[in-house]
Amino acid sequence: MNYLFWALAFFAAFLLQTKISVLSVAPDITALLAYYAGIKYGQNKGVILGLLIGAIEDSLSSPILGPNMLGKGLIGFSSSFFISGGVFVWTPLLGMLGVALLTYFDNAVVFLSLSIFDKAPTNPATALFITTMQALLNSAAGMLIKPAHAD
Repeated sequence: MNYLFWALAFFAAFLLQTKISVLSVAPDITALLAYYAGIKYGQNKGVILGLLIGAIEDSLSSPILGPNMLGKGLIGFSSSFFISGGVFVWTPLLGMLGVALLTYFDNAVVFLSLSIFDKAPTNPATALFITTMQALLNSAAGMLIKPAHAD
C-alpha cells in the first residue's frame, strides 16, 4: 500500500467533506475511502483501514470514540466480502447499490451507537434525510470504484 496516497486521501476526504454540500448535506467521503480499501485490498486491510478512518473521524467529530470506527470497519469488511466477488459479481449497478446501502448501514450504526451510548445526534427524520442524501451522493462513485479483477 502506498502510505503517501492514503495520507493525501485522508486529508482530501476530510477537507472536501467540510467544503462540499448539496441541500446542506455533505457527502460521506470517508465511507467511500473505507469502501475503496475493502474493494482494492481485501477484508483484512479493508477492516484495518476502515477502523483507522473511523478513529480519525471519531477523534475529530464525535464525543465518544467508536461509532465511526465500527461503521467504517464494517464497510471495509462488507465491501470486500460481498461486492468484490465473495458473494456477488461486481457490475457498475451493483457498485452503486453497494455504496448506497453501505452508506445507509454506516450512518445507522453511528446514529444508533451515539443514541445508545451518548445522546441522539439529531431526530430520526433528520437522520433519515441526511443518510438518504449521503447515499445518493456517494452512489455515483460506486460505479467508478471497482475491484481489480473486474473488466
